[in-house]
Amino acid sequence: MGLRLPVGSVKFAKGQKRMTGSKSRSGLQTGGMAEAIEANGVISKREGDSLRLTLAGAWTLFVDRPGFDEVLKAGRSNDLAEIVVDLASVEEWDSALIAFLASARAVCEERDWRFRIESSPEGVERLLAQVSLRKHEKVSAKTIRRPTFVLEKWLENVGDQTVAIFRFTGELVLSTWELLKNPRRFRLNDSLEAMQQTGALALPIVGMISFLVGVIMAYQASLQLRNFGAEIFVANLVGIAVVREMGPMMAAIVLCGRTGAAFAAQIGTMQVNEEVDALKTLGASPIDFLVMPRMVALFLMMPLLTVYANVLGILGGLFVATVSMDILPVTYLTQTTHAVSLSDVSSGLIKGIFFGVLIAFSGCFRGLQCARSSAGVGAAATSAVVMGILLVIVADAIFAVIFDRLGI
Repeated sequence: MGLRLPVGSVKFAKGQKRMTGSKSRSGLQTGGMAEAIEANGVISKREGDSLRLTLAGAWTLFVDRPGFDEVLKAGRSNDLAEIVVDLASVEEWDSALIAFLASARAVCEERDWRFRIESSPEGVERLLAQVSLRKHEKVSAKTIRRPTFVLEKWLENVGDQTVAIFRFTGELVLSTWELLKNPRRFRLNDSLEAMQQTGALALPIVGMISFLVGVIMAYQASLQLRNFGAEIFVANLVGIAVVREMGPMMAAIVLCGRTGAAFAAQIGTMQVNEEVDALKTLGASPIDFLVMPRMVALFLMMPLLTVYANVLGILGGLFVATVSMDILPVTYLTQTTHAVSLSDVSSGLIKGIFFGVLIAFSGCFRGLQCARSSAGVGAAATSAVVMGILLVIVADAIFAVIFDRLGI
């Protein structure tokens, strides 16, 4: 029947009657209240409004046995009120027996018959209770599902994700509190390895993108400022924009695609390989073991990457000013230092810290939510990037409002 359940066996004492029924045969045995019909390991006997089925021999996938529908057609099923299945003579069984009993139970539920099992081997009823076979289920008004609208499905998904995010946040807070009370539990080696992956190895891509962003901003600004003879103020525009916004933003977006996806893929693969379940079985918290080292690594590396991105962005503007506008490097750097204040630098660093936490949060969260399949790992990595970029942009907008209110 397609079911794959654990194989069980029942051994009988010597002298007990054994009926294998390996070959199909039929015959009539007169006695009792009605005729008994034997066919391929199943003896069916009508007793009033009850049909008793006695199963014998080996009921495994390797033995050809009839289905319950065949047995019911062979017997007299008119005016029945009960099906009794006697398993006393079953020698060995596996999922084939469970499938037969599940089919019998489904037919009885459909026709409002009583269903009873006698002399059940150990484990049969427990496995049967876990099987829900509804092959013969009636289609009624109660079973017809109403159509689900796109908006309704989207709202349900948003609600589920919101609950999951709050739960994950609570676990992070509790884990952080426990680590502060007992710092020796922190996995420093894992965090140092994550720092190398997210910090040192990310320098080339972050530096290149930041430099090119500085070049683009300086070139576009020079096209407008040239009309007013104010090309020197390109240094002001590039310096403030890079330090306050573009530096931390570009570093964060690069790490969303590089590090956030990597975190989700790593933890998602562990989820597929059941390594996360193994950690829980051993009593280790996946939050402490997997999430916290990565969270601390990005918390520490992101401000440094922000400073690095700021420097490369300003150098990109310097390159354009020197090549296209004939501004001396010393003049450009002097103008930049006068335009950029300490509050501008600090605001960018604060954003970088929070951006790093959000990137690690999205990557680890999606990794732990990964479905147990290869496609689930790809979906987790993709959703981690999308979620990380969304959180970074929302956080940047919130910081813009807060800094404006504070006058920073």
